[in-house]
Amino acid sequence: MPIQEVKQTCRERMDKSLEYFDRELRGIRTGRATTALVDYIKVEYYGTPTDLRELAAISVPEPTQLLVKPFDPGGKNDIVKALETADLGLNPQVDGNAIRINIPAPSRERRMQLVNQVKKMAEDARVAIRNERRDAIKQIDQLVKDKENHVSEDEGKDAKSDIDELTKAHTKLIDEHCAKKAEEIEQI
Repeated sequence: MPIQEVKQTCRERMDKSLEYFDRELRGIRTGRATTALVDYIKVEYYGTPTDLRELAAISVPEPTQLLVKPFDPGGKNDIVKALETADLGLNPQVDGNAIRINIPAPSRERRMQLVNQVKKMAEDARVAIRNERRDAIKQIDQLVKDKENHVSEDEGKDAKSDIDELTKAHTKLIDEHCAKKAEEIEQI
């Protein structure tokens, strides 16, 4: 495996870690309504846990309200039950064939908990990035050590330096996204 392949694989894995972190951040509640808050809530639908977004159309009619319209009106009660047990502090209200969810502004204490949760998620993402860095450096060391690959120590050193730069760039992005989300949460 040439060094370029190792660097490319490392970049792709770091990008995936960053994408996962961003997806997780979208599910964190701020004071505003967003469909990402409930998209992946699992609903027990005919004995199978199914994502809510697959069972209903979710929209944001007002900045502090979500509207969930089940494709199958018979699954409405299952959706309400799943929303209540999702531990998001939401109170779904049935309105004909639709379900309205008012998103109350979180209390000061709850906002601090959410900020801490975001920071923990950011740290987990940084750990994932550092693990990718460690794995790539191990692979580069193996390539340099194995004389059949014709990889010089200087090439290995340059590749390690590139991996370190990649790590710094991804870590910086995680820090920026974390700070932005924390700021969103702290706004009332």
